[in-house]
Amino acid sequence: MEATQIQLVTFQLGGEQYGVNIMEVEGIVKVEDVRPIPHAPNYVEGIFNLRGEIIPVINLHRRFHLNRMELSEEDQLLSGFVIINIDGMHLAVVIDKVSRVVTVQTAEVQPPPQMISGIGAEYIRGVVQQDDGYLIILDVRRLFNLKELHELGRIGVR
Repeated sequence: MEATQIQLVTFQLGGEQYGVNIMEVEGIVKVEDVRPIPHAPNYVEGIFNLRGEIIPVINLHRRFHLNRMELSEEDQLLSGFVIINIDGMHLAVVIDKVSRVVTVQTAEVQPPPQMISGIGAEYIRGVVQQDDGYLIILDVRRLFNLKELHELGRIGVR
């Protein structure tokens, strides 16, 4: 049976509000000590250790050519990483500011426009109209192709 609603972890990236399915999120952590990796793709900021697991840190700002948000000191406390799980592989995605968990009716999710603030429609599961604009629902499985996932998996193993 198709679910009539989904829960999304929402966050800001640049000037837009994004969400990912809560079932694909392992957690949200403060910015940790990220170690750079030589010769990594430009969107890989480095790796960090989360409870003994080495996790690649992905910078979607670089991947999608987005500007970072100007954050107040208070908002900086809400920045960090969203840890996502793609088929058992953990990736940390840099976010400007975590927002909240929201429940969205699946009937409200509209197909994405072709281009939305620099991110191609192939990475987006849908958009939801909100009072203050759109919530863009990312499809975490499509953010990286199989070759990139393989490369990221190798980075995380080191």
